[in-house]
Amino acid sequence: MESLSTLRNPVVVIAFDGWNDAADAASHAVEHLAQTCRATMAFEIDGEDYYDFQVNRPRVQGMDADERTITWPAVRFAVAHLPERDLVLISGPEPNLRWKSFSQTVVSALRSIQPALVVVLGAMLTDAPHSRPLPVTGTVDDPVLASRLGLEPSSYEGPTGIVGVVADAARRAKMPVVSLWAQVPHYVADSPNPKATLGLLGQLEDLLDESLDLGDLPEMALAWERGVNELAAEDPDIAEYIARLEAAQDEEGLPAATGDSIAAEFQRYLRRRNQGR
Repeated sequence: MESLSTLRNPVVVIAFDGWNDAADAASHAVEHLAQTCRATMAFEIDGEDYYDFQVNRPRVQGMDADERTITWPAVRFAVAHLPERDLVLISGPEPNLRWKSFSQTVVSALRSIQPALVVVLGAMLTDAPHSRPLPVTGTVDDPVLASRLGLEPSSYEGPTGIVGVVADAARRAKMPVVSLWAQVPHYVADSPNPKATLGLLGQLEDLLDESLDLGDLPEMALAWERGVNELAAEDPDIAEYIARLEAAQDEEGLPAATGDSIAAEFQRYLRRRNQGR
């Protein structure tokens, strides 16, 4: 078990499976960080009080009949080490029950960590075309933090999931919170979507100002896009629909493509080049 008492300038990254996580893009981002950074387990929140086990069923694991075990749904806290800071990775299925109590349990754990930043990841289905960079929206509720990070204050009104409830609880506990949401094309909503996961990790790099190990994700994203292109080419109606989405996004995205987005991509390149030296 990894200790949470000696973390360096820690940043918390949170994602939950389920309603908040189209194509599992957000939870796969946390899984990728855990794998590439060789994260170690810190502790978990027992799911007995928070899950309906007829919805989130436990799983039997193990090939040997004498060693088969049952793994119960739970939210797990793991620690990953980057060169300049530590990450606390929180992941698990979206709870079915007692969200207020659950969010307070998470925030109580975060108080002992004293995070420099809490980053909540999500993904939603939109009309973004798969053939363009999938947009990732970053929002905050604190105007001072928004100005410092160059993000927009959140203006969303409507239903929310557990990521919204946990983020609100963390903000009320005076923790700096940023929400990053990837846009997943609704016509290819199946998991996985490595391109959306890659977009979330790119925005996280910008927040951390530190290069992340992307592993095979860039190649997987290209292969995913080629696969969707091949499927779309077999259906003229789908191909025409995607072309309309591309034209609309290109027209809307021209100003951003010549400014902030190019500068951010260049900064990522410099970080990776310096890390490789």
